[in-house]
Amino acid sequence: MAAVDQVLGHPETSHYHVAYGGRSARAQRHLLLPVLHAVQDGVGWVSRGALEYACRRMSLPPAEAYGVVSFYARFALEPRPAETVHACDDIVCMLAGARGEHGAPCLGMCDRAPATLIERSGEAYDAVQAAGAQHVAATKLLRRVGVVDPESIESYRAHGGLAALARARAIGGEAVIKALSEAKLLGRGGAAFPTGRKWESVARAPARPHYLVCNADESEPGTFKDRVVMESDPFAVVEGMAIAALVTGCEKGYIYVRTEYPLARKRVQNAIASCRAAGVLDIEIEVRRGAGAYICGEETALFNSIEGKRGEPRNKPPFPVDVGLFGKPTLVNNVETLINVLDIVNGDFGDTRLFCVSGHVASPGVYELPLGTPLRRLLDMAGAGKIQAVLLGGAAGSFLTPKQMDVGLSFEGTRAIGATLG
Repeated sequence: MAAVDQVLGHPETSHYHVAYGGRSARAQRHLLLPVLHAVQDGVGWVSRGALEYACRRMSLPPAEAYGVVSFYARFALEPRPAETVHACDDIVCMLAGARGEHGAPCLGMCDRAPATLIERSGEAYDAVQAAGAQHVAATKLLRRVGVVDPESIESYRAHGGLAALARARAIGGEAVIKALSEAKLLGRGGAAFPTGRKWESVARAPARPHYLVCNADESEPGTFKDRVVMESDPFAVVEGMAIAALVTGCEKGYIYVRTEYPLARKRVQNAIASCRAAGVLDIEIEVRRGAGAYICGEETALFNSIEGKRGEPRNKPPFPVDVGLFGKPTLVNNVETLINVLDIVNGDFGDTRLFCVSGHVASPGVYELPLGTPLRRLLDMAGAGKIQAVLLGGAAGSFLTPKQMDVGLSFEGTRAIGATLG
């Protein structure tokens, strides 16, 4: 009960001990996942009693709440030990020798495979078996990684941070959208939709309020770039969200981070609090924690998850720019797209892309290269030996043969050989 009340607040009661419910209670439905996380963080699993109490507080049918909690892999419905170890058995960790009948899906630690996730009384943290520092090959987008203190706004400012937000305020929303369109920035989440067009659509949408969502779920096996950015340069993500909200008129923002990234969540939360304390953040941004559902990387499934529902995709149309989160116009971008915005606003766009390389290479990690760079060059940089096959674009991507190693890493180049950039 205490864990539920911590999220929902103590029940409002009158002198006669009459609890308020109805519409006001149902309006808290979007807090269902935070409630479930609070319960599991406290005792290690979600008991029937805790679930029923949460349902009474939220005027939610127990069967519907059970359908939600049972949908997400990270919620436990049976008692389990105070310390639980999840060993990743997805493709990269299997290449590194991981085996087991009861393994966990990809933990986003592919650069440090084989990886494990340890949960103590539900409070998750990463524990990796492989030693050594992560490898990051950067030019522009990752230039602050390993340089700035990720928990210090002063350090971020000292390396050019918040200059783009100040410039966006100075030139105005229309000028920012024009700059995005002229730069031809395409979304880095996989769909490659023109970012300027998306921002313009949300900015012009008549319905209110507008919502902003940063998709940091990143559950695709072999993908970990967003984790590196959030852990090492979280203020850049927050600054990108602040610019997006300013330009498109979003009143509330959410960043949805997968539960397997506790350090990323912590540092993004600190960056939000620091920016607010410094008076540079106008929008309210809330960090929402995923619960282990690969499908929530799809934007409409992510909306349902934030709303406290099963993470199942919605039909399109309508599209999020018109009817998105809570049925309102919503701007959705992923982490890499948002940090690109900073350089575009500052007039220094390089049109690079972040590539995650893992598996049988000498230096697994995140590499930043111009779009169109041959795949062979990337693999040479990572120290690949004799190549039998390359899985491009994650588990949902395509296997390439050694004869296809000279393909250009661009949307057009991969499309020409029937593959996807991811």
